[in-house]
Amino acid sequence: MDDRTVLISGAGIAGPTLAYWLARHGFRPTVVELATGVRSSGSPVDVRGPAVEVAERMGIAERLREAGTDVTDLWFVDGGGRRTGGLSLSAVPGAAAGARDIEIGRGDLATALHQLASEEAEFIFGDSITGIEQDEHGVDVTFRHAPPRRFGLVIGADGQHSAVRRRVFGPERRFVTHAGLYVATLPLGAPAPRPRTVVAHNTPGRMAAVHPRRGDSLAFFAYRAVPVPDFDHRDTAAHKRLLLDAYEGGGWRIPELLDRVRATEELYFDAVSRVRMDRWSHGRTALLGDAASSVSLFGDGSTLAMAGAYTLAAELAASPEDHASAFRRYERRHRGLVEPKQRGVGRAAAMLVPATRGGIVARDLASRAWSAGAALWKRPGKERATA
Repeated sequence: MDDRTVLISGAGIAGPTLAYWLARHGFRPTVVELATGVRSSGSPVDVRGPAVEVAERMGIAERLREAGTDVTDLWFVDGGGRRTGGLSLSAVPGAAAGARDIEIGRGDLATALHQLASEEAEFIFGDSITGIEQDEHGVDVTFRHAPPRRFGLVIGADGQHSAVRRRVFGPERRFVTHAGLYVATLPLGAPAPRPRTVVAHNTPGRMAAVHPRRGDSLAFFAYRAVPVPDFDHRDTAAHKRLLLDAYEGGGWRIPELLDRVRATEELYFDAVSRVRMDRWSHGRTALLGDAASSVSLFGDGSTLAMAGAYTLAAELAASPEDHASAFRRYERRHRGLVEPKQRGVGRAAAMLVPATRGGIVARDLASRAWSAGAALWKRPGKERATA
């Protein structure tokens, strides 16, 4: 079997990025996606550091910047909407040189990547893998709808609930650990009152926010909870019940946002989890993005997905006849980016979703002091102030 035929499961961020680069390296990628089209759900994500370089090499960086959110500030407010703290991102040393970094709606990023990759690769929407059988020379794959096919390699880029991982490596419970949070997003269908400011309200263990997007805004919820028994990440009715129960009786804009939850058909809801595995490959199958190493909080997953896809494609191109060595090199290189991000999830959660009222007050005070110090640092004459 020709190792240059590659089936990629998942048309989110990692899958199309990998398909594009594999095609550029002379492979013949096919992407299969359960959804009937590019998904628009999910919170805004970040394209940072190595992912910016990948986007620039793909020629889409400026398109992504044009579609970016332009968010500059994060405000924390009390139940009456009065500001209690926050961070002015433009006042952070180096954030303006985050100049190259991009925050963008997940759907906008996925659409841009799909449109570019579809010029180079085959995409099959509305279908899924039902069986994977590997042998020394190739992989036989069966689908829910399409006829069976044989590929040289299979890559699971299908998220933290990866079906490829389950079929090849074992049940989800062996690799996925609940991080103590659930998150939800839904589009509000109207611009945010402050188009460059995320406005967030906390009660102990709960956070709700309105996040601007270009011409629109998004409701974002994050709350602390123990794992839900038999949680089904596709059961939207159950997700709505969980969210409504968690935020019942809340102040600020919570009643309005919960009305939107009841009415929406575009709710994204899932547990924040860590995916940790000893190996990301088995035989002719490898995992990419959240399927291998989820850090599903606060946008870093998309950066890691793009960077990992670029690395995997480069390593396969470097030794197209030796996929096992290519998989090992990809994993060794990419783990260096992933592991610090996984360790940082707890710190990020403590900042955005403090567990106690005292934690909220301390966070707000610290954010005001930090922003004031950052602003002072940026003022002319700072050398005298710090001498």
